[in-house]
Amino acid sequence: MIVVNSETMRNIESAAENSGIKMESLMEKAGVRVAELASKIISEKKLTKVCIACGSGNNGGDGFVAARMLAKLCSVKVIIVSEVKSPLAKMNLGLLPDNVEVLYYTSRYYESVGIIKEAEMIIDAVYGIGFRGELSAESANLMEMCGENKTAVKIAVDLPSGAVCDTGAVSFGCFKADYTVSFTALKPAHVLYPSADFCGEILVKSVGVPSRLMRHSPFIMMTTDTYISANPLPQKEKSAHKGTNGTLLALCGSYGMSGAAVMSGMAALRTGIGLLKMAVPKSIYTIAAEKLPEAVFIPLEQDKDGIVDIDEYGKLDEALRGNATAALIGCGLGVNNNIKSLVALLISGSDKPLVIDADGINLISSNINILKRASAPIIITPHPGEMARLIGSDVNTVQNDRYNIARNFAGEYGVTVVLKGANTLIALPDGRVYVNMTGNSEMNGQAIVALQEQATNVQRNIQGVQCCQAILYPS
Repeated sequence: MIVVNSETMRNIESAAENSGIKMESLMEKAGVRVAELASKIISEKKLTKVCIACGSGNNGGDGFVAARMLAKLCSVKVIIVSEVKSPLAKMNLGLLPDNVEVLYYTSRYYESVGIIKEAEMIIDAVYGIGFRGELSAESANLMEMCGENKTAVKIAVDLPSGAVCDTGAVSFGCFKADYTVSFTALKPAHVLYPSADFCGEILVKSVGVPSRLMRHSPFIMMTTDTYISANPLPQKEKSAHKGTNGTLLALCGSYGMSGAAVMSGMAALRTGIGLLKMAVPKSIYTIAAEKLPEAVFIPLEQDKDGIVDIDEYGKLDEALRGNATAALIGCGLGVNNNIKSLVALLISGSDKPLVIDADGINLISSNINILKRASAPIIITPHPGEMARLIGSDVNTVQNDRYNIARNFAGEYGVTVVLKGANTLIALPDGRVYVNMTGNSEMNGQAIVALQEQATNVQRNIQGVQCCQAILYPS
């Protein structure tokens, strides 16, 4: 599924209008889609009291249409935040039947508060994709009142009011929905945080925009499930064997950090990799070998800190230039000046695709220009803290602008950035960005495993540079 920003969404709607589809029709269908979801919930839960909060623009117009539909089913009361300005919204306000009570929030404040408190369902149609900055005092107060009703089912129309469409930022008082009905496509606020936390379950509904317009429209992100379904991994031949399914060299682990090496190795083996070569310090060799009996081990000398010694560079370089298809560097590797120099040598000299994770990222954070000198494709997999170190900033800055930070870094340094976290972003050097909307909050500890599964899965039948490009670099 594609993710489009507010400008693209407006252009799509304009193109639809130019093709003969009236905006009136788009608004009608948007309101109907909201009413369809609301009707289903009303019937299932046997609800009788619905409150719809409407704004002055087209989002409010969608709410008026939904109110007209739902009035046939239950008691509907509409609360308007400010004077309605959109001509289409005014038209649909005028079409409301007599049994829908309409109140203006500022002039009938106490009545409005009472209605909100008693509502069994609250539909937010105040602001849509045009919202910027902060909610007005009246709107913030209204949203706060809606939030205080803990039992009502809450539905947002296109976006929760207070969520900024293109950045994922939220204003104080942002509406917190159980469901969000998005029209035509996902918006950035549906997949970026913190706004995604306010959306609840997201349902993308068609409102009549021709599919041909969507196919030719630019988008800023695509969900990974859409890409994977269109680009399935090749099936193994029946005659396949370990020599034809790729070889991964994994430089991981240090004294006290054997778990990171073991998890990454297990992930590689589970994906069907042909041969796994685990390069680990001798102090954890016995532990790792017991957990990974299928792997071939390269036990390495270590320094006084239990970290791989820099003098082992020659052995690692030989393994990398040999039959390795790709390499993983960093899981539990440790940090000191010697290993920093060793990793820099491997990155600058490798002609095989590299996945750099965890301590591998920390080791290059003070010398990130090494990425520009690399001749092979590189995938880096930072969590927000590691990304902050790479750009010399802080976690809050990263989390408040995940899309632009990942995309800009990928473009500047010519690497693929897998910015981990809720809805992991995969940013390619050419500007394309994919978002992984699967998983849950209990999977953070498996981020390395998940990435390694992706990086090694593609080694089934693909050699050299192609092995890392199959998933992350669409053809």
